[in-house]
Amino acid sequence: MSVEVEAPFPGTVSKILVSAGDVVNEDDELVILEAMKMQNPIVAPAGGKVKEIKVLQNEEVDTGHVLLVLE
Repeated sequence: MSVEVEAPFPGTVSKILVSAGDVVNEDDELVILEAMKMQNPIVAPAGGKVKEIKVLQNEEVDTGHVLLVLE
């Protein structure tokens, strides 16, 4: 079962901290999303393996944009 990790607010992807195939635990930081000049870590809602990364560094995203998929 896959879990899509979405952007909780609009911003710019300033850092991608994982790669496809990485195994992560719940609450591990996955992506840093910059909004209003603040660096906000986006964490894993559950443990799993990073199946796919759907954003690029410096990409602007809106609320609800899928950042990556865990399985």
